[in-house]
Amino acid sequence: MAEVNNKEETKEVEIPDTLPVLPVRDIVIFPYMILPLFVGRDISIKAIDHALNTNRMVLLLAQRDLNVENPTTDDLYLMGTVCMIMRMLKLPDGRVKVLVQGLSKARVSGFIQQDPFFVAGILKVTEEKPAEATIENEALIRSVKEQMDKVVGLGKTVLPDVMVVIENIEDPGRLADLITANLGLKTDQAQEILEMADPVGRLTRVGEILGREIQLLTIQQKIQTEARGEIDKTQREYFLREQLKAIQRELGDIDERAEEVREFRKKIDEAKMPEKVMKEADKQLRRIEKMHPDSAEAGTIRTYLEWLTEIPWSKSTKDQLDIRKAEKVLNDDHYDLEKVKERILEYLSVRKLKEKMKGPILCFIGPPGVGKTSLGRSISRALGREFVRVSLGGVRDEAEIRGHRRTYVGALPGRIIQGIKQAGTNNPVFMLDEIDKIGSDFRGDPSSALLEVLDPEQNNSFADHYLAVPFDLSNVMFITTGNLTDTIPGPLRDRMEILYLSGYTEEEKLQIAKKYLIPKQLDEHGINTKILQIKESAVRQIISHYTREAGVRNLEREIANLCRKVAKRVAEGKEDNFDVSAKNIHKYLGVPKYLPEEEMKVSEVGVATGLAWTEAGGDVIYVEATMMKGKGNLTLTGQLGDVMKESAQAALSYIKSRAVVLGLNEDSFSGIDMHIHVPAGAIPKDGPSAGITMATSIASALTGRPVRKDVAMTGEVTLRGRVLPIGGLKEKALAAKRMGIKTVIIPHRNKKDLDDLPKYVKEGMTFEIAETMDDVLKIALGSKAGTKGAAQKSRTSAGHAAKKIKKVKTLPVAKRSKVTNATRHDRRVKASRGNKKKV
Repeated sequence: MAEVNNKEETKEVEIPDTLPVLPVRDIVIFPYMILPLFVGRDISIKAIDHALNTNRMVLLLAQRDLNVENPTTDDLYLMGTVCMIMRMLKLPDGRVKVLVQGLSKARVSGFIQQDPFFVAGILKVTEEKPAEATIENEALIRSVKEQMDKVVGLGKTVLPDVMVVIENIEDPGRLADLITANLGLKTDQAQEILEMADPVGRLTRVGEILGREIQLLTIQQKIQTEARGEIDKTQREYFLREQLKAIQRELGDIDERAEEVREFRKKIDEAKMPEKVMKEADKQLRRIEKMHPDSAEAGTIRTYLEWLTEIPWSKSTKDQLDIRKAEKVLNDDHYDLEKVKERILEYLSVRKLKEKMKGPILCFIGPPGVGKTSLGRSISRALGREFVRVSLGGVRDEAEIRGHRRTYVGALPGRIIQGIKQAGTNNPVFMLDEIDKIGSDFRGDPSSALLEVLDPEQNNSFADHYLAVPFDLSNVMFITTGNLTDTIPGPLRDRMEILYLSGYTEEEKLQIAKKYLIPKQLDEHGINTKILQIKESAVRQIISHYTREAGVRNLEREIANLCRKVAKRVAEGKEDNFDVSAKNIHKYLGVPKYLPEEEMKVSEVGVATGLAWTEAGGDVIYVEATMMKGKGNLTLTGQLGDVMKESAQAALSYIKSRAVVLGLNEDSFSGIDMHIHVPAGAIPKDGPSAGITMATSIASALTGRPVRKDVAMTGEVTLRGRVLPIGGLKEKALAAKRMGIKTVIIPHRNKKDLDDLPKYVKEGMTFEIAETMDDVLKIALGSKAGTKGAAQKSRTSAGHAAKKIKKVKTLPVAKRSKVTNATRHDRRVKASRGNKKKV
């Protein structure tokens, strides 16, 4: 692009009032500019032919949208440049190449013709002249020229001839046009400058555009410099590395790639892989030999081979099959848990008789703190195997179990293979902790992936997605733990042998504290038995008044708290000998946190003693029943769950059906309201096993006969008076024993469970077996349970009391929670304040 300096010659050319229009795309033509154009559209070729046959002049108008192939008059800007066609050349492909020179700006006054080409009436635009040269204009011209030099210096391509012309121009308008034509601006920006009549304002706008262009070019140059520096660094390192290899070869040193291949070959041989795995390892090793060592895929294959060679395919530990030694290890680490210990010893015995056997899949289910996880460590120590623990709580991605495929960046094997590698043997004791808290989402279901892991028929060829080769898990002894079985999927639960670990009783906690917890905490706090003596009464006080749990974690924390208090006083030099008993334990641990139920002083009418199961063990509850004048309504209070409310309805219905036997008037029920309340109203209670207790309290209230205070009972009642079995008999019996109750009524079908009770529990206690509700009432109320006189007396007293009550308000029923029918085994549910009781 060049400029015409012969301005006088341009002035002499007379521009007509109408000219053919040549639409141009992606370019704006300025006056005094000479440039070539390639014309291919039929409408444009006809316009050029017409111009050549007349005065060789044409009006060039820029298109608003360069993507429009056949523009209309609305698609063209109305301000353009009148150009003279200097030369024309027809090309072989049908296009025309023309060389045009800008003469003057012109504005379209109207389109006269649109077919076969555009013809427009034009108004010539005269350039405004600056009043006179001022210092401001001269400074502006000089600044724009300096900016243009800087743009060229930053890499903008401008012809040297154009730069010479720019240096010699002092007219602000022509300078602005020339710079704009050579900057390669967008069509709308260039058109904006073309339409500005004021030359100084036009040059000012060009200066602003140059300033932004300088910023863009500066940032672009910086980016290119940094990228070039990184490339140069990489190339330099590559050349240096190649030179180093060449030097090593000249000196006779071993080639690095060959050495790496030899090392992998040696590891593959030492790993003693199965045949299928060996073929895959050889295949990947041959691939890495053919690759450049610095390529990304070579690094991926190298990592894969490292995993293959470091996994213990054939390395295993020898089991310690000394049954007595294993039994001693288990007894040293854990108190009680006889069933679990017996199962482990059975496994060792079978392993001793049969060398090759499939590993069992044990599942320990029990409340927190009873020693499920630590039991796994003891089992590994008894067997002489390595121990691996993986927590599954909150795991929602299937790839956590099976691994990611190698196509993903940063892929790794799943936790199973990682644990095997961590153990270093192919037969560790592998503990999957918190299996009941595993989740699932859009990334898959981890519990389904565990089906293959925990199935002895399938896990001999477990295929991890990363390894893509089978691994034999049949030698691994899997142990899983959880708090509940309800949340474990059925197919997964079916593959495991479930062993239930119930909460510890007070006696068991006492022995655990004496044998394990107290010695451990004394050692951790730097205290010996000469400094601190914790008596048995103090431990019992901590268990009953400072903790409420199924396990022993809080018990250990309270013992540690006691040791810290003593250690502080010893460090201060105040005392050096401490004797802690139940009388002074509050000085160290503060006031008791929990208070047990008080023992009943006398036998009362309408109050029956029941037994409940909680996460902290057994507990005694009192069911109170009273009657008043009313309309036969039943009110239940005490934060009772749906199942317990239904038990109360069933108990009342049974008593009504036995009214004649009990010596009651059947018609009197319609005039009496019955209210059943279970104290400790802030603690939620649920379960069916308080049925006979409620029926007894109702019968006592109606007949006026007191319930024996030395009798506690548990059992579910039906409408026909049958007593159904319950769960948690051990904990409930211990609760009764703590309260000094010697007689416990249990369902007939729980008679078999008496054999599982420890001797110290059954000692001094009588367990009465009840098949029907009549048996329960006979024991609790006496053989002459209810007479007409007693019943009449009771009703009269109730009626007299009811006269003082004008209206009986129904108490608000507590928010009901959805529960399942726990007829055989009571569920364990936490409460907002304390532990929820299962009765």
